[in-house]
Amino acid sequence: MATIRQVRQRIRVAKNIQQITKAMKMVAAARLKRAQERVTAARPYSFTMREMMTSLAAGVGGELDHPLLAVRPVKHTGFLIITADRGLAGSYNSAILRKTLEMLKEYDKEHVRLYCAGRKGVQFFKRRGYNVVAEFELGNTGVSFSESRDITKVVRDAFESGTIDELYLLYTQFFTAITQKPSDVLLLPIQQPAQEDGTVSAGAGNDDYIFVPSADELLKSLLPRYVEGQVYQAFLESNASEHGARMTAMSSATDNAGKMITTLTLQLNRARQAGITREISEIVGGAEALKG
Repeated sequence: MATIRQVRQRIRVAKNIQQITKAMKMVAAARLKRAQERVTAARPYSFTMREMMTSLAAGVGGELDHPLLAVRPVKHTGFLIITADRGLAGSYNSAILRKTLEMLKEYDKEHVRLYCAGRKGVQFFKRRGYNVVAEFELGNTGVSFSESRDITKVVRDAFESGTIDELYLLYTQFFTAITQKPSDVLLLPIQQPAQEDGTVSAGAGNDDYIFVPSADELLKSLLPRYVEGQVYQAFLESNASEHGARMTAMSSATDNAGKMITTLTLQLNRARQAGITREISEIVGGAEALKG
């Protein structure tokens, strides 16, 4: 059984941990608010861009010749994986890494190229012998649009040069502070933009709009921006998910530390009470012996 001194030491340690986790929770909550605002502000742009691409695709009508649309036999597959630079974020990193591993089971390691954003992903896949061809570090405040565009250029160049024949984007979609979902999307080659029911409207673009320049030229110009927008949206979603997961994890850790302090304090009081009772018994025993 632990001594009174040991229990007091454990209480001090638990209180220190509680202070740290509480501070981390407050920091994560402040960063989550900013990240959530960025996600909310970017979603209308992403939605409108998808609608415009659908209208332009309908206006083009036929096949469009563009490097980002090139479909070829798949020899090498690329994966752009977004994790975090730091841990202490609950299941945020483990969930996206587990989903990635499930997808990678279907591929030979020799034909896989990984582009990892976040140190956690880099360390995880290097330990398992995967070919990590590019590493990108993420700051506490997330990735700016210019940084996201640079990352997009790396994977675009790999696809256009034939280093990879297709590219999957894996990220964590943000819903609420306690709800995030690992997601994947085939980023390259670009699929023909579709409506919510999975079909592409035919002729709607020609009926409702007059394109100047032509829909073909506009679509060729917008395709790279469409890819950049998808990647940037994924970074925003992942950043908000990371802060939400960290805030929830630190909140649980703070509550657990409080429960531990309560349990240890009760244990300390019982030990002190037992010690006082024992001392009283010894005094009373000694007094009785003197009387005898």
